[in-house]
Parts: sequence; C-alpha cells; structure tokens
Amino acid sequence: MTTPTTSRSEDAEQVADDVPVVRERPDRSRWARGPLPVLLAVVIFLAVWQVVVWTGWRPQYLLPGPVAVIGELGQLATQPLFWQALARTLLRALVGFALAVGIGTIIGLAAARSALLRAAIGSLVTGLQTMPSVVWFPLAILLLGLGEQAILFVVILGAAPSIANGVLSGVDHVPPAYFRLGKVLGAEGWRLYRFIVIPAALPAYVSGLNQGWAFAWRSLMAGELLVVIPGAVALGNRLAFAQEFGDATGLLAYMLVILVIGMLADLGFSALSRNLRRRRGLAVR
Repeated sequence: MTTPTTSRSEDAEQVADDVPVVRERPDRSRWARGPLPVLLAVVIFLAVWQVVVWTGWRPQYLLPGPVAVIGELGQLATQPLFWQALARTLLRALVGFALAVGIGTIIGLAAARSALLRAAIGSLVTGLQTMPSVVWFPLAILLLGLGEQAILFVVILGAAPSIANGVLSGVDHVPPAYFRLGKVLGAEGWRLYRFIVIPAALPAYVSGLNQGWAFAWRSLMAGELLVVIPGAVALGNRLAFAQEFGDATGLLAYMLVILVIGMLADLGFSALSRNLRRRRGLAVR
C-alpha cells in the first residue's frame, strides 16, 4: 500500500517533468547601451552624406564629401588656433551651464515648495523655455555690450528654464506616500526636500539637466555666431569666418566638431540616468 507521502512526492516529480524549462535569453539590450549605437549613427550619417554628394545636388566646392571634411579636420587639429577656439567655447559652455544649474534648481525648488509661487511663475518659466535664444541677444548686447557677459546671459536664460521645469516635473512625480513617510520620520521643511524629495526626483532632474545642456549649447552657438569679441576666438566665430570666406570644407569641419561635442554630452547624461535607474532597481544592468 502506497503511503500519502510517497504519492505526493511522485506527483511533484510528475509536475516538475511537465513544466517546460525556460532558459534565460541573452541580454541584447546591452548592445544598445554601449558605443555601438553611436558608431552606427556616425556610419549612417556619413553614408547618407556621401550619397548626397554623389548625386551631384551641389558642386563639391559647396558640398564636399566626408573624406575631404575629415581630412580638413585633421589639418585643423594641428593648428593651435583650433584648440584655443575649442577651449574657449567649452569654458563658456561649462560656466554658463553651471550658473544655469544653480539658478534653475533654486527656482524649481522654490516653486515646488510654494503653490502660490508656482502658480505665479510656472507659465513664465515655460514661456521663457519656448523663446528662441537668438531673441535675447539684442537685449543682452544693449544691456551688457559686446562681451562675455552678453553670451553668458543668453546661455543662462536658455538653460535655466529647462532645469527648473525638470525639478518641478521630478517633484510632481514623487509619490505622496514619500511626503507622509518623511513627516513621520521627522523630516520637515528643507530637510524633507533634502533627504526625501530631491533624491526621489533625481531621474527627472537629470532629464532636465540634459535638456538644459542642449538649450545652453544651442544658445552658445548662436551667441558666438552673433557676438564677435576681438581676440576671443571660439568655434562659432570660426564657423562664421569659414562661411564668410566661402570655405565649405572648413565650415563643415567645425560643424562636425560641434556635433560630436553634443553627442558626447548626451552620452554622459544618458550614462548618469542609466546609473540612477540601475541603483533604484529600475534597470537590470
């Protein structure tokens, strides 16, 4: 006579045999997080560019091919003037963006804490974000003159609203239970934001930083094209000079440099955002 224990054991073995074995599939998404997508985008861009050149849509002295432009870029890299222009542009971008981060973060946190202040300046911040940066340059030149201050002024106005909106969006998506939990733990006022709200809003804040950098970079390029400071060589100035003298190869070479800097910045912000998601358990790897 079979005991109940033996019967249950046999049933369990039968069920185990009937259950299909699910093998873990390789994580193909890791390829999307490495340098391969960037290299693929560069290859596609260069291929399309070369095809357009082959069509003869414009003569090659107006639209040179990627090989000629990359060769010109290699020659520019041997000139100290190129590195001076690159260093000045990056310094302007970093200083302007850092100031915009400070101002935008303060405005966003102040508006997030006060419903009255948010209702008063919320639409204003959005309106400032949608204004083209080139619109601010006549006022900046009028108030600050043709100098570094005018360029930084427009860079800050271009980036700070996006960063403030990123802060507001992050705070809005913090679950209400976090606020109640923070108060139960004794965190009130700025301590609640310092230890509970701001860490929870970091993913949206990083997205706001990424968007703010994009606006800052665009504003800076517009400023360097419009504001020429004697003795202060920058990428935008060199781009304008190449266009003025009809140097299509040099113009496209400088445009490539500007494009690469923007792509590298986006890679940095993407890596930071991915690291935050992984630490919060929102990403597998």
